[in-house]
Formats: sequence, C-alpha cells, structure tokens
Amino acid sequence: MGTGILIVTIAVTFLAVLLVIVLLRGEQVMGRLRHLAESDHATSDRLNERLITQERVLTKLLEDRLADVSKRVSDGIIKSTDRTNQSMTQIQKRLAIIDQAQKNISELSTQMVGLQDILANKQARGAFGEIQLNDLVAGTLPPNAYTFQATLSNGRRADCLLNLPNPPGSIIIDAKFPLESFNAMQGAKDDANKKAAARTFSADVLKHVNDIAERYIVPGETAESALMFLPSESVYAELHANFRDTIEKSFRARVWIVSPTTLMATLNTVRAVLKDVRMREQAHVIQKEVAVLGEDVSRLDNRVENLNKHFTLAEKDIGEIQISARKITSHVDKIEKIEMDGEDASDALEPTLAQPDAPSKPRLVHGGDKS
Repeated sequence: MGTGILIVTIAVTFLAVLLVIVLLRGEQVMGRLRHLAESDHATSDRLNERLITQERVLTKLLEDRLADVSKRVSDGIIKSTDRTNQSMTQIQKRLAIIDQAQKNISELSTQMVGLQDILANKQARGAFGEIQLNDLVAGTLPPNAYTFQATLSNGRRADCLLNLPNPPGSIIIDAKFPLESFNAMQGAKDDANKKAAARTFSADVLKHVNDIAERYIVPGETAESALMFLPSESVYAELHANFRDTIEKSFRARVWIVSPTTLMATLNTVRAVLKDVRMREQAHVIQKEVAVLGEDVSRLDNRVENLNKHFTLAEKDIGEIQISARKITSHVDKIEKIEMDGEDASDALEPTLAQPDAPSKPRLVHGGDKS
C-alpha cells in the first residue's frame, strides 16, 4: 500500500509539474501569439497605409491618364470637326461651282438650240454670216477702209466693200453659208446618200461662187476678184479637204473662198497694204520735209563755222591781252624796284647839288620795253 501511494504521489507530482510546465509553455505561446498578433496588426496597418497610398497614386495616375485621354479625344474631335467643316465648306463651294457650271451648260444648251434655230433658217443664217463678217472687218480695218451694204453701179448690194487703191481696186466680200447640204452630207447613212449629198454640196458652193462672180466683179469699178466668206471653219475645212475640184473652179472664177481665220489673215494683209499706200501718198511730204531739214542743217553748219571764227578771234584777242598784262606787270615790278633803291639815288645826286653848273648825268633804267 505504501508503495502504491508513493507511486501515486509521484505520479501526481509529475502530473502537477507537467501541468505547470504546460501552463508556462502555454503562457509563452500566448505571449508569442499576442506578439505575433500585435506584429500582424502593425504589419496590417502598414499594409493598409501602403495600399491606401498606392490607391491614391493609382487614382491620381488614372485621373491624369483619363484627363489626358479626354483632352486628346476632345482635341481630336475638335480637329476632326474643323476638318469636317472645311471639307463641307469646300464641298459647298464645289457644289456651287457645279451648280453654276450646270447653269452655264443649260444656258449654253439653250443658246445652241437658239443657234440651231437660227442656222435652220436661211435668212437668219445669212444675217448670222453678215454679223460675223462685220465684226471681223470692223475689228481689223480702219473705218475709212470698208463700206457695209455698198451698192454698186449695177444695182447689186454687197455685204462688204473693201476700199483699196488701184491696183487691185475695191474688193467685194459676200457671206454665204451652204449648211443644209453640208448637214445632209454629214448625216448620210450610206455611201450612196453621202455621194448625192456631196454633189449637192458642191453644186451649192459653185452656185454661190458664180453668183458672186456675176454680181460683184464689175470691170472698172471693183477688183478682178472677190471673196466668198464661209462663217464656219468645219464647212471650210471639208471643202478644202475633199472638194479640190470645186476650189479650183472657184479659182478660175476669181472668187476666193475664206473662213473666219483666213479672212482675218487677209484683212491684216489689206491693212498692211493700206498702210503702205498711205506712206507712199505722204512720200512727197516726207521728201519736202527732208529737203527743208537739209537746208536747216546746212544753215546750222554755217552758223557753227561763223561762231568758231568768232571764238578763234576772241581767243587771239585774249592772248594779246594776256601779253599786255604780263608787260604791265613787268613795268610795275621795275618801278617798285626803283623806289626801293631811292636812298642810293639821293647820295648820287649830292655832287650835282654842290655844283649847279655841272651837267647832271642821266640815270639808266633797265628794261624799258614798249608795249
């Protein structure tokens, strides 16, 4: 029993010691845990502060970035809006130009329709050719070099009369416009119709040529040739390109066919001829003026020669005056020299004063030249 109690006592004691150790270990652990908890709390506070600071930095960075992006987007929108406005303005201007061009095209179309209506009528077409002829002549020649609607001695009235001297004499210009046969020839669908229209066109041109040769070439009143004015370059080009026989027949009839371009060249030649004629008319006046000019030049030469003689005499007189002046200056110098030697002269005169009866000796003066 005693042993069992001892063992129990030892066991209890051991358990008590073990419990004390466990309790002490527990307090150390709790202290460590509390220290760890406090350390964790401080670490958590620091982490929170860092997180808050980083959050603020990130927020500011995001705000700056968002502001920058917003500014860029706003600037881009403004620039895009400006470019869009400029593009719209340019588009509006171009649309306005297009509208104006369309109006001009519409007006031109209307005018072309009106021109077609005019050219479809023979009388209106003739008036169109006369107006074009009048504009070309009036714009090239002086007013006294032409006469519109001039009436000849045979009673015929010409569209235009060029007043040229003999030779060649006055030249008649008559406007003709064979358009129907030309249009028929251009619109022919087959060779047969085209040949028929070409024959009609050639016959119309030759009829106009013969009419001009018969009516407007008057011997002794006009030149031996006349001009037929075609107010269409296309008709003129077609005639000279494909109707050489018709052109040669007009040459033999002494009727020269001209277009607006070739008529302009012809009128410029006429203007040069008129200028040459006026120069020849004034040639005698020019010769007379040249003769008078020659007399004036000869008279001027004589007067210059006389003036030169006067200058020569004056130069000679001036030279003689200079010689006399030099001699006078020499005499003055010698007189001044005599005055400077006056005391020596008074000493030389004392013996003369002592002997009044003695003749005085003359004093020699050097250099007594006569001028």
